[in-house]
Amino acid sequence: MVLVAAGGLGYFSWRRHAAVSAAVETAYVLPESLGVVDSPAEIRLGVAMLRHGDRVEVLGRTRNWSKIRVADGRVGWVETASLLDSASYEKGQRLFLELQREQPQAVGHTVNVANLRVEPARDAVQLMQLRAGQSLEIFGRRMVERLAPPGAPPSSEPLRDAWYLVRVGEKAGWMLGRLVALDLPEAIAHYAQSANLVACVVVSTVEDKGRRVPQYLVADRVGTTEYDFTHIRIFTWWVKKQEYVTAYVESNLRGYFPLRVSQVDGVPHFRLRLVDPKGRKFQKVYRMVDTIARPVGIVEGWESQAMPERPAVPSRPAARRPRR
Repeated sequence: MVLVAAGGLGYFSWRRHAAVSAAVETAYVLPESLGVVDSPAEIRLGVAMLRHGDRVEVLGRTRNWSKIRVADGRVGWVETASLLDSASYEKGQRLFLELQREQPQAVGHTVNVANLRVEPARDAVQLMQLRAGQSLEIFGRRMVERLAPPGAPPSSEPLRDAWYLVRVGEKAGWMLGRLVALDLPEAIAHYAQSANLVACVVVSTVEDKGRRVPQYLVADRVGTTEYDFTHIRIFTWWVKKQEYVTAYVESNLRGYFPLRVSQVDGVPHFRLRLVDPKGRKFQKVYRMVDTIARPVGIVEGWESQAMPERPAVPSRPAARRPRR
């Protein structure tokens, strides 16, 4: 009887161990630092100290705590809210890799503590928390409808948040746009005092006494939240006066990020993603020669990398013979 009981106990222990092992999953540390303790009880001892992004194995969970194994094999407990699941972590990594191929639309910083999320939504999984004053790069913008707070009076206009797609070091994700302030080059910062500036990219450079001075494409938005920008301006460098001047302005645009800059046959070009009043998507392409910017033409769609076709040169009509 004793042997049977012992065997049963061993079998139960083995099954429980197998169930825990099968439930092992990968997670990542969310806060900048995280203490691992030996027990979720009120009286507990420290086991290890982890940093943001450290990989751990989750061995089990209670209501608010997770039992984990760290890289060196030590086992302890942390609050479950301090861990990021592997699927969300990998999605954030994919976002980062996608942005490696894109050009930032502007640089800026957080004006307060902000949450970086995997999707542009207030209830989306948090990838990390950014401190106030954190430097970042801006790549995209999206307007997202949100639910009205309980008890709020009904409104004919839906509440919407502007979200920015940003990169912070080796992390990428979405954050509320109202928590971002843009950082402009000092020489053109005065422009932002009278405009809702949303993008600033380098189009080309000019030589000035052995140095290369950048020339900027700047975009702003007037009177709407629907479009990413409605107005562009080119700032070129006036060598004689040693200052920036406005070389090109265009208004009444219905534009969306990203503004893309490229070299075509050694000449700087940039293209805007626009829509017409009927919603047709197209790109307008411009050429930058020294300090002069000129439109080149139109390309249908937003994803094409083609250049506009040059208008055909009309052939001269054949000369008519005079009538006799």
